[in-house]
Amino acid sequence: MKTTKTSEALFVFDPKVCRELMVKFCIHAEITFLKFEDPYLQPWIDSMQPAFQVMGRHMIRDDAKKMYEGMKKDLEVELQNLDSRICFTSDMWTSSQSLVYMSITAHYINEEFIYKKKIISFKEVKYHHTGYAIEEAIVGCLTEWGIRGKLFTLTLDNASNNTSACDELIKYHKHELLLEGEHLHVRCCSHILNILVQDGMKIVHPANHMVRELLKHVDSSPARLQDFNTISSRMGLPQKKGISLDIPNRWNSTWKMLVEALKYKFVLTSYVEEKFEVSPSETEWNKAEAICDFLKAFEELTLIVSAHRKPTAHKFLPFVLCIRHALKDPGWQTSTVLKELAAVILPKLDKYWDPEEKENENADTNRRRKSKDIELNIALVIATFLDPRRKEDYLDFFYSKVSSNEEQISKQVDIALDCVKKYVKEYEILAAISTASSTPPSQGNTIIGSPIAGKRKLEEEEFAQHKSRHRSRVHKSEPVS
Repeated sequence: MKTTKTSEALFVFDPKVCRELMVKFCIHAEITFLKFEDPYLQPWIDSMQPAFQVMGRHMIRDDAKKMYEGMKKDLEVELQNLDSRICFTSDMWTSSQSLVYMSITAHYINEEFIYKKKIISFKEVKYHHTGYAIEEAIVGCLTEWGIRGKLFTLTLDNASNNTSACDELIKYHKHELLLEGEHLHVRCCSHILNILVQDGMKIVHPANHMVRELLKHVDSSPARLQDFNTISSRMGLPQKKGISLDIPNRWNSTWKMLVEALKYKFVLTSYVEEKFEVSPSETEWNKAEAICDFLKAFEELTLIVSAHRKPTAHKFLPFVLCIRHALKDPGWQTSTVLKELAAVILPKLDKYWDPEEKENENADTNRRRKSKDIELNIALVIATFLDPRRKEDYLDFFYSKVSSNEEQISKQVDIALDCVKKYVKEYEILAAISTASSTPPSQGNTIIGSPIAGKRKLEEEEFAQHKSRHRSRVHKSEPVS
């Protein structure tokens, strides 16, 4: 208490500091500028510090813009002074007013070796979604920040116009890219996963439809929801303020809807018996449960590859193995529904990793055979190789799981290792140039039965066994001196 009184006695009010902190609070709490003209705000401030006069909304807005420009300049200096390259992700969508927006996010490691993620652009795109328009918007953003020569990879949705945009980038800016942009384009794992699940959901639509219609009926009026809650209380389940319904093209919302429906299955059954409504049959409930298990598996994978506070590239190869295991494992396919889903999704999965095969589905027999071997962006393979827990042994293990013949295993591993050597040489050249011309830096709810968790543990055990066997073969083949 004595320390507190002393600090209060020594405190000197600084209007400038107070004003800066107010602007930060305004931005962080998303308070509208108009609120600063509320007639009750100044009297409240006067009760604490009469010397501070609240500025109007125009002054607060100007202060916020100045703070933004200062932060942008600091980030610009940080990005330009990086010794490493930057990976970018971008997305486009259309608003309800038919306006097209593009966001660009920079992912990099700073000089303290801390992973950073910064949104550097969020702008309206006034042209059509052509590859040229996307390329122009991306290059314009990188030019504005002065980091066009820092581009390493660009992660985009698996759409043809994005592929065209990357082709345009490589065509006109390959001299600024590592290895002339050989591994520039990374296809978004989450987007591919979403497409796969959407394709699978088409064949199980009727079962989902029955559950959805029943939940929609219950949620359509307060009286029906009250009757539903009365039955819930009688069965010892929490009452609901509203029913969660799914959203078209958002398969994870369908999963959440089914989880809730299955939790209240007996409540819903009792409700329809009392109200003489149409109810899903037991077969349809069983299908819904199977679909729920299926979606839960993909929900786990989406969370793995969508983490935004830590790197995820090194998790890509295990991600591919997990999804292939889930679609091939007979122990998981315990129902006709799951078998049908696996049969639909697995061929599409392999096709997505081979863009050339996708664009030319009428290719000859050799091309069709080639599509059985997964073709991945080598930058993602290298990221897994650089994980000290995996290294070269894991590449051998991975390709032994996904390649169609023995020759492809060593071939793919050699390709990856050759690319690692090329990148090392590239960085050695860049480091030498940087050293020679260096200048002082500028200032400025888990469901039982999901195959993923178990597979991840199983994969580690399989990899350990594979590594042991692989090293044993190497030792045996060494000549005796």
